[in-house]
Amino acid sequence: MKCPLNDPRPAPHEWYQPGRILIGGISSQFTYTSNEVLFEEQPSQKLAGIPDMVTKFYQHILALAFAVNEINRDPEILPNITLGFHIHDSYYDAQMTYHNTLQLLFKSHRFMPNYKCDTRKNLIAVIGGLGCDTSSNMEDILGYYKIPQLLYGTIPTVERDTLQKKSSYCMVPKEDSQYNGIILLLQHFGWTWVGIFVVVNESGERFLQAMEHLFSQNGICSAFTQRIPQLIRIDNLGEITDTFSEIYLIVTYTESNAFIIYGESQTIAWLRVAKFIIDSGNEANTSLGKMWIVTTQSDFVLKGFQRGWGLQLFQGAISFTIHSKDCPGFREFIQNIKPHWTQGNSFLKDFWEQAFDCFFPRPGMPVMVNERCTGEEKLESLPTPQFELGMTGHSYSIYNAVYAVSHALNAMISSRTNRRVMFGGKMAALQGLQPWQLHPFLHDISFNNSAGEAVSFNDNREVEGGFDIINLVTFPNNSFKRVKVGRIDPNAAEGKEFMIDGDMIVWPSGFNQVLPISLCNEYCFTGHQKKNKEGEKFCCYDCAPCAEGKISNETDMNNCFPCPEDQYPNINRNGCIPKTIHFLSPEEPLGVCLISVALSFSLITALVLGIFLKHNDTPIVKANNQNLTYALLISLLLSFFSSLLFLGKPGELTCLLRQPTFGFIFSVAVSCVLAKTTIVFLAFRATKPGSRVKNWVGKTLAHSIVLSCSLIQASLCTVWLATSPPFPDLDMHTETKEIIVQCNEGSIIMFYFVLGYMGLLAFSSFTVAFLARNLPDSFNEAKFITFSMVVFCSVWVSFVPTYLSTRGKHMVAVEIFSILSSAAGLLACIFSPKCYIIMLRPELNSREQLIRRKD
Repeated sequence: MKCPLNDPRPAPHEWYQPGRILIGGISSQFTYTSNEVLFEEQPSQKLAGIPDMVTKFYQHILALAFAVNEINRDPEILPNITLGFHIHDSYYDAQMTYHNTLQLLFKSHRFMPNYKCDTRKNLIAVIGGLGCDTSSNMEDILGYYKIPQLLYGTIPTVERDTLQKKSSYCMVPKEDSQYNGIILLLQHFGWTWVGIFVVVNESGERFLQAMEHLFSQNGICSAFTQRIPQLIRIDNLGEITDTFSEIYLIVTYTESNAFIIYGESQTIAWLRVAKFIIDSGNEANTSLGKMWIVTTQSDFVLKGFQRGWGLQLFQGAISFTIHSKDCPGFREFIQNIKPHWTQGNSFLKDFWEQAFDCFFPRPGMPVMVNERCTGEEKLESLPTPQFELGMTGHSYSIYNAVYAVSHALNAMISSRTNRRVMFGGKMAALQGLQPWQLHPFLHDISFNNSAGEAVSFNDNREVEGGFDIINLVTFPNNSFKRVKVGRIDPNAAEGKEFMIDGDMIVWPSGFNQVLPISLCNEYCFTGHQKKNKEGEKFCCYDCAPCAEGKISNETDMNNCFPCPEDQYPNINRNGCIPKTIHFLSPEEPLGVCLISVALSFSLITALVLGIFLKHNDTPIVKANNQNLTYALLISLLLSFFSSLLFLGKPGELTCLLRQPTFGFIFSVAVSCVLAKTTIVFLAFRATKPGSRVKNWVGKTLAHSIVLSCSLIQASLCTVWLATSPPFPDLDMHTETKEIIVQCNEGSIIMFYFVLGYMGLLAFSSFTVAFLARNLPDSFNEAKFITFSMVVFCSVWVSFVPTYLSTRGKHMVAVEIFSILSSAAGLLACIFSPKCYIIMLRPELNSREQLIRRKD
């Protein structure tokens, strides 16, 4: 099949620079209609909408031209090879995108698929459109021929994965990084009640799904979700008015102060129109006092009849943009653009007329003098919403894309030249060059651009990098300035992925330069926690005081929490106070009192022992085994002293000794009492004629009783200390404001075994003494022992429930009191009658009185 003859007509809206190597591009950056014929277009192909070029995006074309111009002048990159490019407009239409892509590949006007009829074209790579849909439609064709397509617009993750499986390369970071950056931004400023404006397309729906998932994970709620049509038809004015009214009412009356805009550049323009149409009585440039968060897909543009408007509506907005850096010479390149440079550039005159609202003379079309373009207009005089001189993120991505292709092509040609140096050098290397052969070189490319930043692709065919966070500062002359206030860099060190300087941000005028608050309701103050409202989102809640024992030391906490074990809540329940150490100190009044009582009874016991030693030869002392008497007095004296082990801060040694010491000493004392009552009881039994009991009466029996009973208690204490000895412990939960320092008994079973055995001895002594209470003897001790055992048993029976019902130093005081009172009871009941006779009634201290019987 022969190629058709070349069509002599020039290609409208196509910028072409001739050269051996060509970078093609199709842009979705213009919504432009023309009276000129384009591909013999039918009327049905015309797009509905405002017939205006988005003049601001002309910078993308200039960035491409600037990069190509630099490369062609650089002797190090592609020497002796001219790099050229084609630009086509997609018109936001899939049919036009397919048509222009085929035209780019095969022929300028009429084309035959798979036949390359234009020898000037040596296409090596394509730069995709600004919109995701445009790039996807182009890939449907380019993928068949494996022609590299470099994407400079932000592409959703799902679409990105699909395109990268074919032949596309992404010049911008993953959109997921932007999503996470939005969440980090909201968390940084505490905005949890957020409205969302989203464009009606697949990308918008995927954005909503992703953000709702991230919102729920991070405690953020969407106050509303408002969908905005991608293209609004002006022939349906009623529908437009209803849509704008709904948007305006939401923005004006919602409690949310933070709005997220996810859409395209058209979205910003339509929101600006909504403000003007619905609130036309108000000044068109006033701010609504809301915080706008704009995603990378949108840019701050105004076009057509909005030319004289400003963007004060978005004053103080925070925008996520593709990372960019000024390239040397770019601003000068733009400023030197002149409208008469129209050869191969049919876009330039249209751009100039749209930007400066003037007209170039055309045959048969009269133009007023004051409406005529002079060609001396300055681009720097244009307000920023119409055109920017500084390189934007998208232009920076295009610039890097051109250089990436050039470096890869240079590497490929060098590789082919090395193999064909004998057959004509570089020119021979260009023969048969196919775009698909560029892929391995493009994938591995790495270079530094003129701005000094490294550019390379990872394994997923995407450029590493992040997003800049920009603050929009507007001015009364309808211009604005982008101020970089932060950065999102997923590849940064941990903790530095998200950085923002809040002090640099100029907030919307309605907030008087104070951080905006965007909450469903006010913060819960410290000492309170959130309480969900039934039927509402979790961001809307009431505030409830913290429960007893818990605090909240930050505002807006979900739950109160308990203090550390060694602290307790203050009265406002917003902080913790250290607990005081609690134990029975010998320096406090109760401790001093107990020490005084113990020492007093010890002194009395010592006096009694002295009296008995002094009157050692008297009958009343000798009666009923004086050795038992001495042993009993000594054990009582040690019992009083043993109570002192319970005073003071418990330590390892005191905890180890005090309970076993007390148990053993008291067992010795009670064993002595048991031995005395047993001897009395058996002595009177022995006086009966023929009784064999007299063989048992004597010192041997008494000593045996004391030793055997004491040995059993000693064995129990030894087992206790060997298996689970007592140790110091801290009780932090019994008292709210105190830490109780106490001795943990180790084995509570052994503790009660020791007490139980002592109680068994006491009960046995009481039983024997009770049986011998009426025996006829003037110095019969059974009556006094019986009474002393009643006192002793009463003390220790009441001790158990009292001990179990008290805590801390009061528990220790109860045990000390029981020790002192029971020992004092034995001392008083057994020895006071004898001391009375020895000291005050010595006439009764005689043998005759000892053996006298009652009538």
